[in-house]
Amino acid sequence: MATLKIKLAAKLATALTPELGTYAYRAFHGGRGSAKSFSVAKMAAIFGAREPLRILCVREFQASIAESFHAELKAAIASEPWLTAAYDVGKDYLRGHNGTEFIFRGMRRNIQSIKSLAQIDLTIVEEAEDVPEEAWLALEATVFRQPKSELWAVWNPREQARQEEGGKWVGSPVDARFRKMPPPRSVVVEVNHRDNPFFPSGLEALRQREQERLDPGTYHHVWEGGYLENSERQVLANKWRIAEFEPAAGWDGPYQGLDFGFNPDPLAAVRCWVFNERLYVEHEAYKTGVEIDGMSAFVTGKIPSFENYTTRADSAEPKTISYAIRNGLPRVVPVKKWPNSVMEGVRFLRGFKEIVVHPRCKHTATECRLYAHKVNSAGDVLPDLVDANNHAIDAIRYAIAPLIKAVGETKTRAVKGAY
Repeated sequence: MATLKIKLAAKLATALTPELGTYAYRAFHGGRGSAKSFSVAKMAAIFGAREPLRILCVREFQASIAESFHAELKAAIASEPWLTAAYDVGKDYLRGHNGTEFIFRGMRRNIQSIKSLAQIDLTIVEEAEDVPEEAWLALEATVFRQPKSELWAVWNPREQARQEEGGKWVGSPVDARFRKMPPPRSVVVEVNHRDNPFFPSGLEALRQREQERLDPGTYHHVWEGGYLENSERQVLANKWRIAEFEPAAGWDGPYQGLDFGFNPDPLAAVRCWVFNERLYVEHEAYKTGVEIDGMSAFVTGKIPSFENYTTRADSAEPKTISYAIRNGLPRVVPVKKWPNSVMEGVRFLRGFKEIVVHPRCKHTATECRLYAHKVNSAGDVLPDLVDANNHAIDAIRYAIAPLIKAVGETKTRAVKGAY
């Protein structure tokens, strides 16, 4: 028996290669450049070449075959000479010489025609984020009638599902179905461009351009497979971006901050600069589970010459500061706090023209995107802050605390003088 070598990203290979019938559901979500659609098409074509199958390919909207999964399947088949020899690929059809048949449907206007289909072995739901709940219910009731029936879903997440009082799920049906409450006999995989060993250089150049051009929330949604977040909730919405930079003569700094991590919270240290009314985050050290006796080595290993500059840390941990001073971080000082210092710090951060985060500071970028205000049950955004995704942010506040306090004191004196 001949052995075939199929090249797939490791994450996708683990979920896609087991025999048909191993799972009931295989679900793949992530951003652009992950190769998830191409890989799903290729494995479907491989399964169809090995035995006669009826494979249903659906999406919410499909006005023509040109808007269907047909093009992805055609490219996948063309990538392997033996697959090309196994299929008859026409302009509006795709059939295996062994009797395998691919059927293409849009669900918005054809749900009744889908209900009438019989003997479907494999169903592929492309762009599954757009499929409403009623379509999912009708589809699942139709396609699970064969001994080895499976359903595969592929999507780029947009809206997060949430559960209301009483147990009802609202928001994205595919998110609720596969990420919040995965069904039995399912495999659910997040895959993004960094998981794709065949990520083309042209697409990498585009990704880098869009990382600087797009707002961070949109970039994270498009390329990192994140939810398209409610910008009104995000504390630093429209105030930050990712870009490469080198500190230059005349920049104010460096300012360094350290937020001690005690499990399950991470240790976070940063180096920042200020120039032209902008805050630049140049380096970070960020990790969960760093023991106190390993703190100095970890931070100085991530941030060059960190020990040579004044570093402000949480004054609520004097013993930890004392230990740091005696064990490799001699210039750590307690940050001065004052009433409402957190909110003043947040307002100060938003007062910059922008906050520029170096691409190597990945955790800082994640927190800049996720740091959020609380929301009440009616969906109103509150001034209160969620105590999460704020460890690098806290380190930044500690680093520039003297600047924040100076502005706060100036404002306080001006107000007092007016009365």
